[in-house]
Formats: sequence, structure tokens, C-alpha cells
Amino acid sequence: MKTLSLIGIGPGGPEYLTLQAIEAMRRTDVFFMLEKAGRGKEELLQIRHTIMEQILEPSRYRVVTAASPQRSTAGGYQRGVEAWHAAKRALFVELFERELAAGEQGAFLIWGDPALYDQTVSLVGTLVAAAPERYALEVIPGITAVQALSARHRIPLNRVGEAISITTGRQLAECDPSRVDNAFVMLDGEETFQRFTGQDLDIYWGAYLGTEDELLIAGALDTVLDALLATRQRARARKGWIMDTYLLRRRRRGG
Repeated sequence: MKTLSLIGIGPGGPEYLTLQAIEAMRRTDVFFMLEKAGRGKEELLQIRHTIMEQILEPSRYRVVTAASPQRSTAGGYQRGVEAWHAAKRALFVELFERELAAGEQGAFLIWGDPALYDQTVSLVGTLVAAAPERYALEVIPGITAVQALSARHRIPLNRVGEAISITTGRQLAECDPSRVDNAFVMLDGEETFQRFTGQDLDIYWGAYLGTEDELLIAGALDTVLDALLATRQRARARKGWIMDTYLLRRRRRGG
């Protein structure tokens, strides 16, 4: 039996690791890392290495790095995602069979929480379900960017009597602005918040949460929009990548 662990490591800073995550990492024999194409990829890998070096003995584990399959835009969004996921599943099987011996534990260090906008749990779960006699799966929850953002801005996730939604920039682009009240937005590479001016919305934005490069901006969206766009563009130009999230919250009448 080979054990596969998906370990949530929070938004980037080692201090966001839970005790459960640390214990799972200390049981791990092989850490698998997928290397994305593009500028900034080395830093994304180095953050994980830094976390491991702080809590693990160097001789206790191995790291196996593989090129991450690229998502194709041919054939439309859904078909591209399906092909991308199939390529990832094939890569995972290859890695598990080649790099893990029976009785060993392999792990992926997942940004935030494995259950929130990360499909590794679904992809690996499918492989485990198809070969339960060969693989076992454990999922270790982590602090999400949503939680970290709220804590850094010192605001509650939800106000009394109100619900929250967690969505993506792609989905936000298709919604009616007047229906957004408390929306946490992730994976927004298109700066979709720009279409929500004139709606009495506040924005609470954060990038590189929990790291030395952390950036925070909050205020009325109409007021801080230009500063937010400039800050985001400078950060992306400097580092080659950006990992950010934000909350759009409608102001209550009278306060």
C-alpha cells in the first residue's frame, strides 16, 4: 500500500501550517512538486522548499519535481480542462509508480486548503478509488486565503444575518453586480472587480498573504480602484506572478 497525502499549507507563510500538517509532513518520504511554466516558477517552488527546510530533517525526505501539464484553450474551456486533468492523472500514476515504494508515503503541498479551488484532491481521489488495494489517501486541511484575508484586514467573514459566497473571477464576470453583497473572489487574473464600481461596494484585497511580500488594500472600491490596479500591476511586473484574493462587500445603509 502506498499512502498519498494532500497537505494544506495555507497561503504561503510557514506560520500558517497546522500541527496536523506538520505531523503529516514528518511522515512523508517523497514530496511531489509540479513546476509551472513561466517567469516566477522558481520562487513558487522555493516557498515550499523553505517551509520544508524549517520543519524537517534534510535526510528524511526526497523531492521529486515534474513539469506540470499545460491547459489547452483548444475546443473550449470545459474540453480543455478535461484534457488537462487527464494529463495530470496520467502524470500522477507515473510518479507514484516510479518514485514510491510499497509502504511509503508521498505528499503534495497544496496552497491554502486542498478542498477549495484545487482539483488535486479530485484527481488523486479518482486514482485511489480505481485501485484501493494499491493506494490510500489522506487530506489535511489548511488555512485558506479567505481566512487569512479576513484576519489580516481584521474583519469577520460574514456580518450578522448575512451569507457569504466564495467564487472565481471567471464566475464573477458573469454575475449581476447588483446581486453581490459579500463575495470572496479567487483566481481573478482579469481584475474583474473593475466592473463593480458605482455599486456602494467596499473591497478588501490582499496578495502574497503571510509572506514578506504581503500587500493589503482596503476601502471604497470607487476610491481605491486606481491605487489597487497600479499596485497589482507593479507586483506582477516585479515578481512575474501574483497570488491574490479579495472580498467585495456592500455597504450597509446608515453605516
